[in-house]
Amino acid sequence: MGSFGFDFSAEERRVIWDYLVEKLERHYSDHSGVRVAPPLDPEAVRDYCSVDFNNPVSPQDAIDYVTAGLDQYIVHTSHPGYYGLFNPRPSFAGIMADVVTAVYNPQMAAWSHSPFAVEAENYVIREIGRKFGYEPDSIDGTFTNAGAEANHTALLMALTRGVPGFAENGLSVSEHKPVIYVSQESHHSFVKAAGLSGMGRRSVRNISVGPSFAMDAGDLRRQVIKDIAAGYKPVMVVSTLGTTGMGAIDPVKEIDIVAREFGMWHHADAAWGGAVAFSSRYRHLIEGIELADSITFDAHKWLSVPMAAGMLITRHPSALLETFRISADYMPKEGKEFEIVDPFTHSIQWSRRFAGLKVFMSLLIYSWDGIERVINSQFETGILLKRKLEDSGWKIYNDTPLPIVNFGLAGLEGNQEKATRFCREVTDSGKVWISVYNTSGIGTLRACITNYNTDEKDLDELLKTLGDVRITMGD
Repeated sequence: MGSFGFDFSAEERRVIWDYLVEKLERHYSDHSGVRVAPPLDPEAVRDYCSVDFNNPVSPQDAIDYVTAGLDQYIVHTSHPGYYGLFNPRPSFAGIMADVVTAVYNPQMAAWSHSPFAVEAENYVIREIGRKFGYEPDSIDGTFTNAGAEANHTALLMALTRGVPGFAENGLSVSEHKPVIYVSQESHHSFVKAAGLSGMGRRSVRNISVGPSFAMDAGDLRRQVIKDIAAGYKPVMVVSTLGTTGMGAIDPVKEIDIVAREFGMWHHADAAWGGAVAFSSRYRHLIEGIELADSITFDAHKWLSVPMAAGMLITRHPSALLETFRISADYMPKEGKEFEIVDPFTHSIQWSRRFAGLKVFMSLLIYSWDGIERVINSQFETGILLKRKLEDSGWKIYNDTPLPIVNFGLAGLEGNQEKATRFCREVTDSGKVWISVYNTSGIGTLRACITNYNTDEKDLDELLKTLGDVRITMGD
């Protein structure tokens, strides 16, 4: 039996590698002339993807075809003119790690199959948990596909702890219907998680926010008391540290007081904003996060590794095993004499990619000091963007210290349709990408610093594009 041509020869591989690296290096090093966002034409994209799989092409032709498709038909989140949804330019260390992972392809379900990969991830989890302020001996966690899975994991842990017998028998064992609490600005993944867990989407309580768009802890307490009186069982409250829409930071200490008073699991969704824990200058912004029972953090956001590298970290060492413990006769039994944990008993996922290598290798190469300098630099770029917008007559609607700006004009206030049209004109230019976020009846334009290479000249390009659209639309 041969390799069926799947491997190619050593010489062929060398030529293909060289060709592929040249193509990728060209894209990675130069975005000049590249549209940040493509024109949206579903029929054209589907036509482009409709190829004949009965007729093989050369690897070089396949590379050309795929990279041309990506050049034309994606939003280039690694472009310095992308001010979007926490999708960063991936660092080169992270890219290298993804290549290594693809070649070695470790199986992450069983410890005995990938001891290095499992322990490298465990080490990263512990080190990041320490940065968040957890006691070293209490830290546990798992890598997830992304923040939504981490948030779902937190809810399942909360139900397992808050509803005895839930893991084995489900919600039928609960005398009272469980409910969870999030702010009006929280991520919608909690609504999805409530549906998937069997609680139902209506079990999510949206707590009002104050002037800074952070959760009102007083309103939280009032709602919990109201729910208990109505026969519900509060099982979890979520503090969001860096909301997607406006970068709000919930009062985690005040929320934790309510959580302890009513015996709720306290989860911190710090998927993006949690990265400030790695900056001595800005760590105070999320002070109190160490009080949370669990934390969501996405390294593929502010740590600039390729997607996806989410994490669920907890200060309760037995919580994940209580939630996901299972036995399977066909799984490898090697290593059972050691004090180890098989990842498939520890998370939602079974077989999965070695996601943690992107973080491990990035820290190995850049160090915590390098990460801190990047985070501080993006704060500075965000401050500069706010100043330039205000100097140009734009109104700023959020006051977060994080590098995310919600802004607009008098002519856009209360006119969601016009704000959306304005944003579309900006992105259709192909020069920059921003989004619209609607709050309090106001359609704000939203720009977030996600790229460590975005500098003042890129900000000036954004301001020029915004100014050009203002003239075009008569604002």
